[in-house]
Amino acid sequence: MADERNFRSSYYEKVGCRGVEEKKSLEILMKEKPWDRVKLKQFCLRFMVPAAYRNLVWKVLLDILPVYADSHQFVMDQRKQQYGDLLYAVEMLELIDKGTPRTQVLLAMWLLENEETKPPVFPETNFNSADTFIPIARTLLELYHNEEDVYWICKSLTEIVRTMQKDLPKLKEAFQSMLEKEDVELYNHLVEINSLEVLPLTKWFNCCFAGVLDDTSLPKIWDKVCSGAPKILSFVAVMLVMTLRRNILKAQNGDEVLRCVLEIPEQCEEVVANKAIELWQYGAQPQNDQLAKK
Repeated sequence: MADERNFRSSYYEKVGCRGVEEKKSLEILMKEKPWDRVKLKQFCLRFMVPAAYRNLVWKVLLDILPVYADSHQFVMDQRKQQYGDLLYAVEMLELIDKGTPRTQVLLAMWLLENEETKPPVFPETNFNSADTFIPIARTLLELYHNEEDVYWICKSLTEIVRTMQKDLPKLKEAFQSMLEKEDVELYNHLVEINSLEVLPLTKWFNCCFAGVLDDTSLPKIWDKVCSGAPKILSFVAVMLVMTLRRNILKAQNGDEVLRCVLEIPEQCEEVVANKAIELWQYGAQPQNDQLAKK
């Protein structure tokens, strides 16, 4: 069945039909009253969300908007008002000034909303919410001009990452087992030069690869994260390392390995995203594999 799906997907891509079919399927789901969030998640797990609908679909998946389309405008108006109130508050409290970068402004608003004066740190994982919020906000500001949307989506993604902290060891274990299975030579080389632990996996996972991959590659990955499948991040890490294998195999120590993974050629970024999704969908792991499962 997987081979049949691969053949069909490949054929549709060659004749230019796949995107059209996916768009039509999504439009059918969006005509339902109310929207079926389960079906919507299943669509996003299987396909890439068309760019024209991504903003709206993400907001429904992340519960920023309800499943009732008739209520979208009203709820978004309330979100915009709350955004305006938070912006006014951080200005009046002098938490920001005219020179504050927009990402820092949004972070200040989020911290105020959560009644926090500084980004919380999780000692067990060294998680700092600013290290998640700011890179994600920076990417979203490149994707969307509407700062209200950026704020709410960024807030939701940051909460996903914060909830994900207890599962970071599972993500790392999944990365190692997959890398060993997919490229044993590369895996053994990293083990031999004691560099497996040097890879910045925690940083990658905590920012969902924002600032690591470009803003044309990331939305494909975030479609899956927004749909409740953060384990896709392990697959991205595997494909990132494998894509850079030639340089990594030449590395003699951890510093050289780290230099390799921090210098990603632009032409590789979309390849990493596409191959990660392909490995995730048709590889050993099921699409809907949830980290929380035992």
